[in-house]
Amino acid sequence: MSDANSKPLNFLEQIIKQDIDSGTTTKLITRFPPEPNGYLHIGHAKSICLNFGLAEKFGGECNLRFDDTNPAKEELEYVESIKRDVAWLGFRWPGEVRYASDYFDQFYEWALHLIREGNAYVCHLTAEQAKEYRGWATQPGKPSPWRDRPVEENLADFEKMRAGEFDEGACVLRAKIDMASPNMNMRDPILYRIRKVSHHQTGDKWCIYPSYDFAHGQEDAIEGVTHSICTLEFADHRPLYEWLLNNLPVPMVPRQYEFARLELNYTVTSKRKLKQLVDEKRVDGWDDPRMPTISGMRRRGYTPASLRNFCDLIGVTKSGSTIDVGQLEYCVRDDLNNVAPRAMCVINPLKVTIRNMPAGETQTMKQPVHPNREEMGERELPFTREILIEQDDFTEDTSLSRKKFKRLVLGDYVRLRGAYVIKAEESIKNEAGEIVEVIATLVEGTVGENPPEDIKPRGVIHWVSATENVDCEVRLYDRLFNDPAPDAGDKNFLDALNPESLTVVKGCKGEIGLQFAQPEHAYQFEREGYFCIDAQYSNGSTLVFNRTIGLKDSWSDKV
Repeated sequence: MSDANSKPLNFLEQIIKQDIDSGTTTKLITRFPPEPNGYLHIGHAKSICLNFGLAEKFGGECNLRFDDTNPAKEELEYVESIKRDVAWLGFRWPGEVRYASDYFDQFYEWALHLIREGNAYVCHLTAEQAKEYRGWATQPGKPSPWRDRPVEENLADFEKMRAGEFDEGACVLRAKIDMASPNMNMRDPILYRIRKVSHHQTGDKWCIYPSYDFAHGQEDAIEGVTHSICTLEFADHRPLYEWLLNNLPVPMVPRQYEFARLELNYTVTSKRKLKQLVDEKRVDGWDDPRMPTISGMRRRGYTPASLRNFCDLIGVTKSGSTIDVGQLEYCVRDDLNNVAPRAMCVINPLKVTIRNMPAGETQTMKQPVHPNREEMGERELPFTREILIEQDDFTEDTSLSRKKFKRLVLGDYVRLRGAYVIKAEESIKNEAGEIVEVIATLVEGTVGENPPEDIKPRGVIHWVSATENVDCEVRLYDRLFNDPAPDAGDKNFLDALNPESLTVVKGCKGEIGLQFAQPEHAYQFEREGYFCIDAQYSNGSTLVFNRTIGLKDSWSDKV
């Protein structure tokens, strides 16, 4: 399973290896069981990578199964988005996608079994009464008045529940366990509720739906799941998971194990709060590039490899902790630096006219697509009399030292990336006193060559032809929240929204080859950061690029 040079096995890998070595497990079966009530986020990415990754590592399988037991909050849109996200991360599931609803008939029969065995009953307490009867963590609950009814009455009422003869909330099916248990989950938990809502998979066949606790272990048993891996909040549910398996005629008994969920600073992962951001239009949908959803990160330009590497980097533990989002950003930069083609884009253009170059002449400059990957080839850049540079790359202030300002200064030299060394001779201003053009001269023989010894360029800047380029809009994204713990305690997470999380810049100019850019294909805009096409807003006349991430961490400079 591993060699001497691989990193140590995490605690789940150790358990699985021991089970396989001992023959307890002949084939590892895991599952990823999302509820289709929202889009998946970065926390789910960790669970996906863990469950599918374990199956890959140990030659097993991982099922994709939807926990669709609450149709009031579930939609097919979420089902499809989840399938896309799992596939985009690079994982495949065996056979068809599975649903809890595939097993509703079996669940119903098992519910009848519990009733017949005296282990379940129909309870008519109101929600408020049930809460009162349940007790507190330090105070035992008290039995429902319906707890000890005859089996026949419970069977009859449960059938009436199924037939739709009771209103929603009129009654529930509860397990009969222990109202004095110190574990609140064991105090006669709910197994079935009435929900007169059409289901996205079963239509109107059912008006009663099993709780997740009732469905969880039984789904695992039906599918032959050997290791049911959950996050830590399900540790207190494990006794119920095991009680149900031990009291039902299931085909096999899986085991549940818990690991610490992923918590990131500067991030909110509550589906309810993410949905609030979408519903209140504070973001541009579930796939807004600022959202921590997998679809949002994909639209922003994050790569599957960067997310998988991040999940591998942070590891798997039994104790919870908050991870610095900077670690995620590091993994994104690291992967994009290795795979992203280079390009030049001027975000705030300033015209430069090279007066010692003939009008109408075009020279072709060649640059590598990637400086460290020769197999990616070269790109051709048209060099014309009029070019564009960044406004911030020019100043008239000749007092600035070379160390402080390594760009173009009036009366001094700079190298254009992959082209000539030029000298700024003159600046032209409009009526408002703003610089609108720089007149420059090029130094002959400096393409790919050093200039004469008496000419020392301050630095290197990027450029594009003023006449042969691509119009584009650039969307500069930053973190959505400016508080490292936006929803901690009694905070209103909306108060922590970063007003500078998106800056839209129009009128940008990219090198001509960017006209062939495709969605989800990342580019490093030299000296600016990593960008990708936004498929939603780009059109035939203007390309829209999302900034995936800067070339270096600039957030620490702001806080």
